[in-house]
Amino acid sequence: MNAELGRRIREARLAQGLSLRATAAHASVSPSLLSQVETGKVQPSVSTLYAIVTFLGLSVDDLLDNKPTPGSRGKPQGGKPVQHGADAPVIVMENGVTWQRLAVMEAAGGVAGVLATYQPGGASSVDESHMRHEGVEYGYLIEGELTLKLDFETYVLRAGDSLCFDSRRPHFYINRTDSVARGVWYVVGGVGAAHDPGEVRTAVDVLDAMSRMPVGGASER
Repeated sequence: MNAELGRRIREARLAQGLSLRATAAHASVSPSLLSQVETGKVQPSVSTLYAIVTFLGLSVDDLLDNKPTPGSRGKPQGGKPVQHGADAPVIVMENGVTWQRLAVMEAAGGVAGVLATYQPGGASSVDESHMRHEGVEYGYLIEGELTLKLDFETYVLRAGDSLCFDSRRPHFYINRTDSVARGVWYVVGGVGAAHDPGEVRTAVDVLDAMSRMPVGGASER
């Protein structure tokens, strides 16, 4: 899937007449890193993927090649009410993070959901850089423990905990335990925002960019 992910990112960049260097600069990554992502040699982190696809204006369906057919608005993506696990598109990212897209309705307003898995030590970025994008994030942790840094506060999300916050607030996720953390997250809103080189737009655009997606936490215990 990562080779396909890179290919689609490259095709979107070339279709817009953007150079590798210019795109990398706007996404705040090195040209070398972007090149390796496009060729499938490197798995991007969550924050890197968000930055790239946000600038290019991609959606999750663009990345996963599951665009709705004409007249499908208000119907499940793919036209089926059930998406079997074996058929769910998956993106494996750097730092031990995996996104598996969940079945969602192709409805107005933009909603994207993923089953996110953070391996022990897994994080949304390599250097603990924080993400920002349009939309509201909702999350529920199924198993394990995940730490959320939101603005200048730190929260710990444990199995059974849920979250909700404005995704424009800088945030970062990391699994500081020796066990896998897994949960379901949705981002509502943010689709169709204009390109802004200085701001990441949405998990609604990152899974709808793999847009549309993030994580959250409950108060530190």
